[in-house]
Amino acid sequence: MRYELIIFDWDGTLMNSVPRIVSCMQAAALEAEWGELESAAVRDIIGLGLPEAIAVLCPGIQAAQAQRVHDRYAQHFVELDMTPMAFFDGVETGVARLRKREQQRLAVATGKSRRGLDRIFTETASGGWFHGSRTADETRSKPHPQMLEELLAELAVPVERAVMVGDTEYDLEMARAMGMDRVAVTYGVHAPERLAASRPVCVAESVGELFDWLDG
Repeated sequence: MRYELIIFDWDGTLMNSVPRIVSCMQAAALEAEWGELESAAVRDIIGLGLPEAIAVLCPGIQAAQAQRVHDRYAQHFVELDMTPMAFFDGVETGVARLRKREQQRLAVATGKSRRGLDRIFTETASGGWFHGSRTADETRSKPHPQMLEELLAELAVPVERAVMVGDTEYDLEMARAMGMDRVAVTYGVHAPERLAASRPVCVAESVGELFDWLDG
């Protein structure tokens, strides 16, 4: 089936930003005097909005300390941490293929903040690739489907003509909640069996496989 609208998650789906997210969150928790966070635990919450992620990682944390974790994470991610980030190999050419199709629209639904997404759009000159985007601080965090609902309304696309692409159960479950088709990619953070529980219409093990399916 050819979809009129393809909605992508960002971290772990289009961009290999997971190592920086992990290192920044671990540093933030230490500096806010919460303690050490395991890498696997941080990987598990990627895709959630930052406040929701902190609440899961630091159960029982008080508001003031959670804000310190939030602020330290933001500073590390933007200013202090130099862990490289780049699109996964094949993403740029894959998106270019889709953009050549008539009446094809693309969008992003991400756990990033609007400020963070706009920054990476500017740094990578990729903002023009997409017809719409939603971030966790503009709507409700995944897996609530609000950001998808808003994108469909903004772009006037019926749910049956859209598909969500992501590497976490949060991506897939927000699509499932509104009856939207969903594609799982296994090169991101959540295990294939975890993604399979959301009953995706396609499971892609590589970027090439993903864009071949989307362009098929």
